[in-house]
Amino acid sequence: MTGTHFVITNAGMKALPRSSDTTGSAHDRVYKSLRTRIMHGELGPGEALTLRGIGKQYDVSMTPAREAIRRLVAEGALTLSSSGRVATPELSNERIEELASLRALLEPELASRALPRAHLALIDRLEDINLRVSQMVARHDATGYIRMNLEFHRTLYLRAQAPAILAMTETVWLQLGPTMRALYGRLNRSEPPYHHKLIIAALKAGDEPGLRLAVRTDTTKGLRMLKN
Repeated sequence: MTGTHFVITNAGMKALPRSSDTTGSAHDRVYKSLRTRIMHGELGPGEALTLRGIGKQYDVSMTPAREAIRRLVAEGALTLSSSGRVATPELSNERIEELASLRALLEPELASRALPRAHLALIDRLEDINLRVSQMVARHDATGYIRMNLEFHRTLYLRAQAPAILAMTETVWLQLGPTMRALYGRLNRSEPPYHHKLIIAALKAGDEPGLRLAVRTDTTKGLRMLKN
């Protein structure tokens, strides 16, 4: 939406036009879109990005494209080589193990904190999301599967009311996004994750140890299969 802003001059207050997409809002739009695409595995490991390409795709100048890339590099979602090449990360075995260990620490804690607030409506919501995970598996839709799988976990973890832990968890997801795409191809799934059913069952039973175990296994078992 185009609007006006005002400046004070010696002659009084003067209206000036304002663009609908300032540099700040353009950068934020590009950042959020790229962040989501990387987290959901729309970009594979080692996929290169250029400022020119991003600018053309999002119809922005180099400045917001550069700022969006800078933020994503800082979060570990992209890598920047000494030659200036920007790409999605290709994770070493050690890095996969490190990120899997972080998921094993953070996500069972979030689930445990969510358990006292796991009312029936939340459980119904998780069952509905898991049904959509099944649909994505049936369609062999890798990015749809990753998106719905993360929505399953995020929906549960929001009930923990632990925003700092959740923010750390989402940063791990972001760094793993392209690798999760590769994992999906290796697993060749034909059904939704078995441990989602165990997570829902543990929530229904109020079983904290069972919930922690199901979440930890669900979030790490596949990743560790990627190690050579």
